Amino acid sequence: MARIERVRQDVSPAFGPDEIRRQSEQGWKLVAVEWERELPEEAAEPGIPGEVPFGLQVAPDPPPRLEENPTEREILFLMMELTIQDGPYSGIAEELNRRGYRTRQGLKWTPVSVFQMLPRLVEAGPKIFATEEWQQRREKLKLASG
Repeated sequence: MARIERVRQDVSPAFGPDEIRRQSEQGWKLVAVEWERELPEEAAEPGIPGEVPFGLQVAPDPPPRLEENPTEREILFLMMELTIQDGPYSGIAEELNRRGYRTRQGLKWTPVSVFQMLPRLVEAGPKIFATEEWQQRREKLKLASG
């Protein structure tokens, strides 16, 4: 398999068709363009910086704060349960889809989208394990496997 070298180039005023042609002549291929813009202050949600973690949502009432999203919370619990049962990512995705759960983008779960949730599961794990609901699920898991 061929090795691929990637380089990120910041765009300067000199960037344009001549720069693209020069890079192409050196063997580079343009594979992505990243755009950014500053948002007006009123567009920012005060008090909620960055992306909202899966399993949480911005509360509808002021002040701005995060609260549990019940559907996403259930997805996290189910993912954790199936992961502990040594389920493959494909099996976890199939079960989530079978139960009618979708990603935040409204898409069906795939093994890759389940895998991408692992950092969030690690982050949310201690809180999940501390709940009474998890203790009940754990007992059911023990009964089912034993």
